[in-house]
Order: sequence, then structure tokens, then C-alpha cells
Amino acid sequence: MHFFDRLADRIAAADSVVSVGLDPDPDRLPEAVADADLPRWQFNRRIIDATHEHAACYKPNAAFYEDADGWRALRETIAYAHGKDVPVLLDAKRGDIGNTARQYASVLDDVDGPAADAITVNPFLGRDSLEPFLQRAEKGVFVLGRTSNPGGADLQNLELASGEKLYERVVHLADLWNDNGNVGLVVGATNPDELEEIRELVPDIPFLVPGVGAQGGDAEAAVEHGLADGVGLVNSSRGIIFAGEEAADRGAPEKFFEAAGKSAKQLKEQLNQFR
Repeated sequence: MHFFDRLADRIAAADSVVSVGLDPDPDRLPEAVADADLPRWQFNRRIIDATHEHAACYKPNAAFYEDADGWRALRETIAYAHGKDVPVLLDAKRGDIGNTARQYASVLDDVDGPAADAITVNPFLGRDSLEPFLQRAEKGVFVLGRTSNPGGADLQNLELASGEKLYERVVHLADLWNDNGNVGLVVGATNPDELEEIRELVPDIPFLVPGVGAQGGDAEAAVEHGLADGVGLVNSSRGIIFAGEEAADRGAPEKFFEAAGKSAKQLKEQLNQFR
């Protein structure tokens, strides 16, 4: 099954477009898992237990797993999420050429264990750098389109000779690269007007919209403009997985993961008001 078909089924089953970012910062793990074997995996397992009813997708960020124990934790996490019938989008922002690109894309293959169902990619090196990802037609490929970090404007807002801004060109290219119907776009939630503009440029491509939650993105705009035929994802990471830090600090560690579940449910309900 193609990724976006599977995602559509999951959105319907969970009545949710919430993507839960699994970014297990070792310095913020609660005592309940910090001393366990593979603490990042134990943390993710309990987060998934608490949130899977409300999750359309899980989005682990590769930066938190790039060591030997981290990749083991990531494999266990993907397998566990799949066991709950939730797809996994690896936020890796890959983009390179030749053999390197092909090796990066192998993370989508079931070789050494359960593979991610989708991945984020950086288009800066052009189509050939993304071809190994795009050719895996059953996998989702989310192209960085317009990011919401302040420095993003340094390049993305540059005006080209055609009169387009650079991010607008990227958006058009993503549409051209969508031969297999497996391309999505990453578009930040903190500028609702740009979200609306980009949706007008590409009516049929699902968006991954980060920035709702801890970064204060616009939830209504994220839903209104982020979904294509009801399919798309609105991500929250820290706002969900670390929602229980205050309770843990008050000496109630058992409330840590309960708070993550409540936060995921609240975000789902908030977003569903606009679907």
C-alpha cells in the first residue's frame, strides 16, 4: 500500500491528523526510563502506549538516534508503532548525490529490521539527489518546502530571475517530481498567509506542518491549508512528549506519560474543530 493511502486509512481510524514527534532528548528523559536499557526506546514505548489512540503518525527525528544504541532504539520504536497500526515518518532531511543518496534511502527498506514508511528530504541538490527516495513509490517523501525558522528566509525568500521566490520554485518542483504520487511538502505553521499561498500553488500535495504546539503555530491554518483531500499531518513534538515534565518535577513520575496522552488528545480535538 502506498504511504498516503495508508495514512488516509490511519487518519480515518484515529479520527486524527496529529503527528507525534518522537524526539527523546536524553537530558529530558524522566527517571522512570533514564536508567533502563535503551532508555530512548523505553521512553518511546511508553509515549506510544499513551498516545497511539490519537496519533495519525509518529515522527522520530534522526538527530536523536544517530549512534549505535540510538539506531537500535529507533528500530524497536518503528516496530512498536507498526504494531499499533501507526505509520512512521523519519524526519531525517536527507539530500545528497550518487552512492550517498542511495545509501541514505536504504533506511526505507526492510533489510535490518522494520523500515520507516516515509522520510523528509532536502531538495537543495536537485532531483537526482532525491531520485533514490522518489523511486520507492510505496514510501512517502516529504520535501522541505518552506520552513518556519527565522534563518529560513536567508535563502528561501530570495527572488529568482523568474520573479518567483526560491521556496515557490521548490514547491513547483515538488509537484513536478510527484510522478508516483508519493510526494508531500514540509511547510511551517507559523505563517498562515504563506501556508495558504503554498496550498494555492499545489492543491493536491499533502503537507507535513510542524510548529504547532511549543512553537506556537496556527492550528486552524495548519488544518485548513495543510490537508489535501483530508490527508496531511500536523506535528507536535515537545508539546506532547514532554507535557508531563512539571508533574514529574512535583514528585508524580507516573503522571509524565499520562500527560503526553492528554496533550495528544487535546491537540487532536483542537485540530478536529477545523477539519
